[in-house]
Amino acid sequence: MLGSPVKRDLISISDVADDLDRLLDHAARLKDERRRGEVRPTLPGRNLAMIFEKPSTRTRTSFEVAIGDLGGHALYLSANDLQLGRGETIADTARVLSRYVDAVCYRAFRHENVSELARWASVPVINALDDVEHPCQIVADLLTMRERWPDGFRGRRLAWVGDGNNVLHSLLLGAAAVGLDLTAAVPEAYRPRPAIVQAARALAERTGAKLAFTPSPEQAVRGADALYTDVWVSMGDEAQKAERERAFHGYQINARLLGLADEEAFVLHDLPAHRGQEITDDVLDGDRSAAWDQAENRLHAQKAILEQLLLPATEEGRGRHLELHRRTRARPRKKGKR
Repeated sequence: MLGSPVKRDLISISDVADDLDRLLDHAARLKDERRRGEVRPTLPGRNLAMIFEKPSTRTRTSFEVAIGDLGGHALYLSANDLQLGRGETIADTARVLSRYVDAVCYRAFRHENVSELARWASVPVINALDDVEHPCQIVADLLTMRERWPDGFRGRRLAWVGDGNNVLHSLLLGAAAVGLDLTAAVPEAYRPRPAIVQAARALAERTGAKLAFTPSPEQAVRGADALYTDVWVSMGDEAQKAERERAFHGYQINARLLGLADEEAFVLHDLPAHRGQEITDDVLDGDRSAAWDQAENRLHAQKAILEQLLLPATEEGRGRHLELHRRTRARPRKKGKR
């Protein structure tokens, strides 16, 4: 276990708020390099433990490919694979894993568990989704938006339509950090947590971003530059399925709602989608959908996050990283099939 001189965690998007622009720049560079067939093994021999209490397609795949591209190795651990399932404490699990691996990503039901793991781990911990936030998703989302807005986020407005869930929590913080205006259409009973809104407003005061809430999807999307939605029933909310489907009736992104947005507006969805509920097939599969680029960008965002947390934070470490890039640029390793 090599470790980094300074332990840094990504539990909330707030943890990278001050570095978000640089993180997005780096993710864009990594994406460009991969498309040219260049893979930089900047993390050779590093091991990433992946604890997943919830099923996953994009998060698991992107993290496994990301650490592999960077020269490291991923170890997938379901809750049933660990002694956590038999009563071992999170603190003890964190101590043990820290002796074996260089970082841990944790996809959990409870935010408190992710925070507890980070408290006791001596290696970086990455929140791969919990009931409060989904920070890695939002790094990919902001990268996707920035690709379509070469002039940046200022003066742009994103409309959210749907639940005040973990994705919206991280999106509020991320949008505020980069100066992106956001209007969220959310039923009153499903508004985001007040503490998250307060933290986002504090960030927005520094960047000039405008955050607003309304119960009206039409009001939120009118003139917006991008629209974003998510499932009405998240993992863990299945017992409320019927109640939620009633509450979110009318909160569907469809051709009519998209027609109220700017004519160049595009649509985002973090996936998986419940087609015919929060979004229609013609919109998700249409030429104004950015959902598939958004899904791809999870990979490049994950690579940037792993490098930011695992590469040495010292000036000497950054120098070694730059030297490695100079050496590998002379002999680019072609990306093979997986």
